[in-house]
Amino acid sequence: MTVLYVDIKGAVARPGVYQMTTGDRVYDVINKAGGLTKEACDWLINGAQLVADQQFIYVLTKAEAKEQAQEPVVTRPETEPAVASGSPETPTEKGKVNINTADIAQLTTLSGIGQKKAEAIISYREENGPFKALEDLKEVSGIGEKTVEKLRSSITI
Repeated sequence: MTVLYVDIKGAVARPGVYQMTTGDRVYDVINKAGGLTKEACDWLINGAQLVADQQFIYVLTKAEAKEQAQEPVVTRPETEPAVASGSPETPTEKGKVNINTADIAQLTTLSGIGQKKAEAIISYREENGPFKALEDLKEVSGIGEKTVEKLRSSITI
């Protein structure tokens, strides 16, 4: 079994980086993190999803989900079409990359975003919480107005 490190933040009892192994699921990480808080928006979590090394999981509170107009979702494995999308574990919504939930690999698929900028986006969101508006991306070191405008059609929050 391969050792993986998964970072979980948000509405969990003990946010942090946890050592997991191949085959572990999101619900295993949540359990290691002490479980969900009473404010957690549990309907947006795909507990059955397999975890990956360097994965970032952010558990929204019900208030955050309401602010972002997130609805309960049903997703299927990537081999099948999604019934709905947009959960924190499903970083694309209608073909867009969710900058609040995407990992480095997904962020680097965006035009003009390489490894360093992807790492900066993730660091910013870990330190400041989820992006509230696309324009907040300008607060990330190395990303300016032109980059945000270029990405506007391919990103979501």
